[in-house]
Amino acid sequence: MTTFDAIVIGAGQPGPGLAGALARESKRVALIEMDRPGGTCLNHGCKPTKALRASAVVAHQARRAGEYGVRTGDVSVDFAAAMDRVWSIINGMRQSLSDWLDSVDNLELIEGPATVVSDPRAEAHQVQVDGRQLTAPQVYLNLGARASVPALPGLESVDAMTEVELLALRELPNHLVVVGGGYVGLEFGQMFRRFGSQVTIINAGRVADHEDEDISKIISDMLSGEGVRIVDGFAAKVGKHPSGVEVELADGTRISGSHLLVATGRRSNSDLLGPDHGIATDERGFFKIDSRFQTSVPGIWALGDVNGHGAFTHTAYQDGQILRDPSRSLDGRIRTYALYTDPPLGRAGMTLKQARASGRKVLRAEVPMSQVSRAILENETTGLIRVLVDAESDHILGATVLGLHADDLIQIFGLAMQTGVRARQIHQALPIHPTMAESIPWILGLLSPLD
Repeated sequence: MTTFDAIVIGAGQPGPGLAGALARESKRVALIEMDRPGGTCLNHGCKPTKALRASAVVAHQARRAGEYGVRTGDVSVDFAAAMDRVWSIINGMRQSLSDWLDSVDNLELIEGPATVVSDPRAEAHQVQVDGRQLTAPQVYLNLGARASVPALPGLESVDAMTEVELLALRELPNHLVVVGGGYVGLEFGQMFRRFGSQVTIINAGRVADHEDEDISKIISDMLSGEGVRIVDGFAAKVGKHPSGVEVELADGTRISGSHLLVATGRRSNSDLLGPDHGIATDERGFFKIDSRFQTSVPGIWALGDVNGHGAFTHTAYQDGQILRDPSRSLDGRIRTYALYTDPPLGRAGMTLKQARASGRKVLRAEVPMSQVSRAILENETTGLIRVLVDAESDHILGATVLGLHADDLIQIFGLAMQTGVRARQIHQALPIHPTMAESIPWILGLLSPLD
């Protein structure tokens, strides 16, 4: 039995930072990683997908060069070279992380499956990993989440992919069939269409259905305009086909392609700890926590995706920051995120639907990107900017930005909401011309009651 002061399970976000901070306090710390250091974000999530997206954006821009008076020849994509670029970047980042972990005194990185046996009455908790028995009074769970694969009849008979297998491809699919119209399906669908694949996205109902209906429609129309086929239907069965794979919908429609990506959501990794961890979870398997990440077992905390309070790298990273600052808690977090289609979608706070249902007196300001000077100059007029403001307090309740630089623009609204800056104050700010952000003070001068 090896005794530590703290055990951190999971070297994604925010595991390494937390483990390093504890080690710098002269605590003996074990950092356990069940897969590869860096977690989902570094290995098959945010970073490799955005690196691959960059190649898709360049290919799309090259094909549009004529719009800007630039003449090019035929544009083709060397998919293997694009993937080489992705993994050259990611391998370098992963090596930097490993080198840093090796440099931290009092920190031991242990790789392998881990199981936990907790006892609310005990002063220390037991962790078994790689044949070793470890114990510590403090255990931090940073287990993350993984792709949720539905129980589709016949799925086991084909080479179905999640994002993990898709990012390991070396040859471009002839026809990528995507089951799921959420963020993963939409981002990869657009990317592979721009690389030259035929792409069909199957989704029951509207795509990006967490967003307001008009936003979903803009995204759907945008992808359809690039040649992505979007089919409204429920995937009922999967089987082999001479071309590769076939998906049968509930209404009998059959869709065949060379490759199948299953992108139907995420599931908690709490089950990886084994059956005896004794920590309370909700109906979806995410650990129940309080506003300071404490689980049902004293001395065990849950951070990141596995606690069900955010499914993004930035929320997981902030979990670690909040945990290390006793003056902060989850209660004060303003939810912000982005969908990395091109152009992207940025979201903070309430949607239009939520604002209508809130019972508040709400003001709305909204303009299409076709009226934003910088977007016009860049020939990037898809999308809109929408802001929702409390009519009584003048606080911003929510914002939606779909269009050029939306992922950066939305953070202005998120910062204003987090710090309590009022809409009137932003309206009075002096913006720089010609920028995308200059539209924000102007838009806030257009506020009117929500109908």
